[in-house]
Amino acid sequence: MKDTFTHKGMRKKLVETLVKKGIANKEVLAAINKVPRHLFMDSGFVDHAYVDKAFPIAADQTISQPYTVARQTELLDVTDGDKVLEIGTGSGYQSAVLLEMGIQVYTVERQNELFKKTSLFLPKIGYRPKKMVFGDGYKGLPEFAPFDGIVVTAGAPFVPKPLLAQLKVGGKLVIPVGDDVQIMTVFERTSAKKFEKTEHGEFRFVPLLEDKN
Repeated sequence: MKDTFTHKGMRKKLVETLVKKGIANKEVLAAINKVPRHLFMDSGFVDHAYVDKAFPIAADQTISQPYTVARQTELLDVTDGDKVLEIGTGSGYQSAVLLEMGIQVYTVERQNELFKKTSLFLPKIGYRPKKMVFGDGYKGLPEFAPFDGIVVTAGAPFVPKPLLAQLKVGGKLVIPVGDDVQIMTVFERTSAKKFEKTEHGEFRFVPLLEDKN
């Protein structure tokens, strides 16, 4: 599949939609304007690739709604060269947006089927995370910590302590917390032992699964 002028035009419209919905970070919008989201979806859904909606992918998971990806990325508040841990690689779309922004991406996926598929697919379209790991996202990646930002792309019933521990001072954890409906929550590490918490509205995510392998 190619990235055509038509796709580029559809992406431009998607960016305009995101701006109307309140996304203001120019780097985030530029990355969404560049990443060919249609390549991340099954061919049957390609017509919907640039609609601001989530769609099913393998292993009963979804590719997140573009607004959600943009909002989480904006809340991370990271810039070129920063180191980010992503919990829940999924289709790889969020990784690609971060990579497009010059971020060093470390990503964890616990669904083996998705992990295999995405670890082959991302490099094929030119996106190379620093590290892609098959494992339990609740534990993070302590061997690569500390991180400038951590983003969780699935609904978490609670905030995993290891993730907070792996943040740099000044770094932010962006995590949707809750069961059926999640509250987008940001924890900013203000010192070795202190975190500042802010909440940013309701979202719906597939659940973050603990390690069952």
